[in-house]
Amino acid sequence: MTSIAVARDHPAEIRRTLQLATPVMIGLVASLGMNFVDTVMAGRLPDKDVALAALATGGALWSAMLMLALGVLMALQPVVAQLDGAGLKQEAAAAARQAFWLALAVALPFTGLMVGGGEVLSRLDVDAAIVPTADGYLGALAWGAPAMCLVFLLRFFSEGTGHTRPTMYIGLFGVVVNVPLNWVLMFGKLGLPAMGARGCGYATSIVIWLQVLLLWWYVRGHHHFRGFALFSRWDWPNLSSLREMLRIGLPIAVTIFVESSLFVAAALLIGRLGPIPTAGHLIAINFSALMFMIPAGLTSAVTTRVGNAIGRGEPGAARYAGLIGLFLVLCSQTISAAVMLLLPGAIVSIYTSDETVAAVAVALLFYAAIFQLPDGIQICAAGALRGLKDTFVPMFYNVVSYWLVGLTCGYYLTFQRELGPAGMWVGMIAGLSIGAVLMATRFLRTSRRLQVSEAATPVPGP
Repeated sequence: MTSIAVARDHPAEIRRTLQLATPVMIGLVASLGMNFVDTVMAGRLPDKDVALAALATGGALWSAMLMLALGVLMALQPVVAQLDGAGLKQEAAAAARQAFWLALAVALPFTGLMVGGGEVLSRLDVDAAIVPTADGYLGALAWGAPAMCLVFLLRFFSEGTGHTRPTMYIGLFGVVVNVPLNWVLMFGKLGLPAMGARGCGYATSIVIWLQVLLLWWYVRGHHHFRGFALFSRWDWPNLSSLREMLRIGLPIAVTIFVESSLFVAAALLIGRLGPIPTAGHLIAINFSALMFMIPAGLTSAVTTRVGNAIGRGEPGAARYAGLIGLFLVLCSQTISAAVMLLLPGAIVSIYTSDETVAAVAVALLFYAAIFQLPDGIQICAAGALRGLKDTFVPMFYNVVSYWLVGLTCGYYLTFQRELGPAGMWVGMIAGLSIGAVLMATRFLRTSRRLQVSEAATPVPGP
């Protein structure tokens, strides 16, 4: 068939995927660069061990809610991609306006949990020396929670239309503005008091609100979005549209929440071991997360490419877009693993000069290198499945992989076998590997079934 033949133009598909993915990669790396800057600058505070541990445990709680909001609103991307692929731009904009109500609904509990973050950490038995500083950090971050939901809304609308540059722009803007704000608020410059980790939280919240304004201005004025007319009207909640997005989005939210909760649980459980293991873990997971932005960017492009192809009625092209994405992820993750294996000392020296913390971080980077390949495969396959609007079964796959395998194994090795932080990392490797096999297998089978159905459909006669 013509659609399949076109899709098999390897260089063209790789080029288009990279055109979509590269701005997202840059934007996500820049956004994570904010965390990198936060970590490096916290490592220069007088109470650096406690500050780093507070950012690790408090940041884990923030990340848990962040991933929940991300998952719910991520439903907008495949919905918009399929509608745009079918040429229904006005309908795509209407879906985005409905997603605003989802963003509002998620923002309320997100903010509330950040305000009460210290109590949550105490109940999770995080070291008492860490909790007060982490509580101040989370209280400052609470101001940015509603803005974060709006960032996700505008970002996924833009990416669903195949225009990914705004993600890059807000990411670069954020990391540039974050540095001077951290300097002023954390260290007490320009006549302001030194607020340490709490000042870091306030700086992040200010940056997120500025990113919302930048995104709104861009989407409102750029010619790419004129046919959508996103801001041309106000829509009250439509239960039918909201149900459809929740049908797609809630499984995505649970899927991402379950996966991220493995990493959150790792940080919180390692937090029981004291400030030094926690700080070493933070450095290793921070750098690993920085490298993870490459497959995350590729995944966004794959979701859009697969969704566009399905909207055009070309399941063969959708399967091919997913396969190209998996190939590119394998390449990127091999490079990431090599960097971690060959240069662990150089990587850790960027974050800290404390030899005790550095020794823990160097040891953990070995485990981080091992899980690069399964981590990249599972997220790319999950993104391809989202492009097909297949989100329910992958949710159960993640529960099995990350909670039943990863978390259980990690807890057992850390506390029963007394392997320390390395035990949690072995658990994460096990969970990610199971998830990669399950997700990739489902995409290959589902996309093959759709392709066979397309080939079997009779062509109408003249």
